[in-house]
Amino acid sequence: MQKVLTIGEVLVEIVATTRGDGFLQAQPLVGPFPSGAPAIFVDQCGKLGTPCAIVSRVGNDDFGRLNIDRLRADGVDVSGIEVAVGETTGSAFVRYRPDGSRAFLYNLRHAACGQIRPTPASEALVDACGHLHVMGSALSAPGLGRMVMDAARRIKARGGTISFDPNLRPELLDAPGMREALGAILDMTDLFLPSGEELFLFDPGRDEAGAIAALLGRGIRTVVVKRGAEGASLFQRGLRVDAPPLSVDEIDPTGAGDAFGGAFLSLWLADTEPGLALRLANAAGARAVTRLGPMEGTSTRAELMALLQEQGA
Repeated sequence: MQKVLTIGEVLVEIVATTRGDGFLQAQPLVGPFPSGAPAIFVDQCGKLGTPCAIVSRVGNDDFGRLNIDRLRADGVDVSGIEVAVGETTGSAFVRYRPDGSRAFLYNLRHAACGQIRPTPASEALVDACGHLHVMGSALSAPGLGRMVMDAARRIKARGGTISFDPNLRPELLDAPGMREALGAILDMTDLFLPSGEELFLFDPGRDEAGAIAALLGRGIRTVVVKRGAEGASLFQRGLRVDAPPLSVDEIDPTGAGDAFGGAFLSLWLADTEPGLALRLANAAGARAVTRLGPMEGTSTRAELMALLQEQGA
């Protein structure tokens, strides 16, 4: 199987145990939990036995070691994570509001993961890996965006494949050059993994069927729409498969889409039958929300099969 590479932030998440809006008063906290969308994604790949690696940057501190130890234990090649002496690992403080939405307080831009740069180890991984998973948010940071674009072009040029999860906050779309970068990545994409309305980022004037047809017409082999609590849908030329929602008790939804994506990509690269791949990925997303901490719910195949069997899915 091709080795999967992703490039982006590694951080810790610290969660308030009370519900409310923000951090204007002292709150009891739990954590730190290993986190970062690319890290959650690649951890799920590793849990399923897919050869995989991540390029990132952490501080020489406990938070950095916590992440590296977790990723390594779950089968991820961490040789591309630069440990920066004198810098701090990124962090996110999270508090749930009464309606279930979340307030985040990030320390990323000035943390180690805000300074990811090419290194001999990262260059070696780009040369060694046959698949790149792109998070759209990575394209919003100029230096990181150039690294991702360069890796995508190099891997694609030698016959590799690209998966793309937009994973975007709406305000990032207006960053200079962002839409052009997203379009350039989409033109190289083999597997597209939008969530909900992200399906219409590149074609806002169409309905779902029209947007799917346009994406497949661009040469994308597989489009998987993540619908959260409503399940998921897979589209290929001449094929549509739907996975119904699974009934689970939601504790923490952070990272569920990344766990879904890591699971689906692992199965897609292994040529798993599309319906089974979608059901297992749907189970990965569902199981992820049942644990507190964004990486705590990544799953083995046995755990995913057990959930499907339990629910008759």
